[in-house]
Amino acid sequence: MPKPLNILVLSRSPRLYSTRRLVEAGTERGHNLRVIDPLRCYMSISSRPTVHYMGEELEPFDAVIPRIGASITFYGTAVVRQFEMMGVFTLNESVAISRSRDKLRSMQLLSRKGIGLPTTGFGYSPDDTADLIQLVGGAPLVVKLLEGTQGKGVVLAETDQAAESVIDAFRGLKAYFLTQEFIAEAKGADLRCLVIGNRVVASMKRQAKEGEFRSNLHRGGTAMQAKISPAERSTAVRAARIMGLNVAGVDLMRSNHGPVVLEVNSSPGLEGIEKATGKNIAGQIVEFIEKSGRNGNTKTRGRG
Repeated sequence: MPKPLNILVLSRSPRLYSTRRLVEAGTERGHNLRVIDPLRCYMSISSRPTVHYMGEELEPFDAVIPRIGASITFYGTAVVRQFEMMGVFTLNESVAISRSRDKLRSMQLLSRKGIGLPTTGFGYSPDDTADLIQLVGGAPLVVKLLEGTQGKGVVLAETDQAAESVIDAFRGLKAYFLTQEFIAEAKGADLRCLVIGNRVVASMKRQAKEGEFRSNLHRGGTAMQAKISPAERSTAVRAARIMGLNVAGVDLMRSNHGPVVLEVNSSPGLEGIEKATGKNIAGQIVEFIEKSGRNGNTKTRGRG
């Protein structure tokens, strides 16, 4: 067994399944883990950067596991960046988390590297709505809020007129959105590939419930272990690498023109994929930290 490490898990609650499993897996391997709410952290921005929690300066850690929810991305990544500036290894770095959370930026980066994507449109002026709809092949199409998570803010428009109505509503809320090709041949199913380092360690197929096109488990979808093709495996690994993530949940859809990436998640939930595949994903994450989690082993050192 490797020497014991002091590992910090940044999470809103120690009771969450993913947080609990990471603590269990790390403890089983002889490490010392502490769970801290990132919103309760505060920082000294100085020539000697420090992080404080409940009136105390946090002791040195060998590694940080960020479990940063989408609603606290700005503050959460600031805390992660502070640890990077202190030379602490972070499982996923602040720049990579921010990059993956920005749906538009992430799709532009993936597109530049030739990753398969659903045809996607992005615009602002209401004068161009009709053309924006036709850019993705017309109805049926998906209209997706840039800030949405877990299937929220994702609407399937069955007709061009319905799409225009949804777009007008989002514009009225001053919200940014994407229009996206609807992959009908996927039949409400997608793949979640769990990437650690440079390999897919587990994959599951998520199937939307009857009458629903979103396969998210939070929306009643079901999950089962899936066998993926070499092309799907390569796409998932490349997408995680382009985002700069050591651990990622890459969501793919099987289209007539090959695998297309829907999203790259920097804090993938472990419950669905561990239960669907029977694999100890938390344990594999801790093993990765044992191999890579050396002090100062960060790409950006908080410079991003």
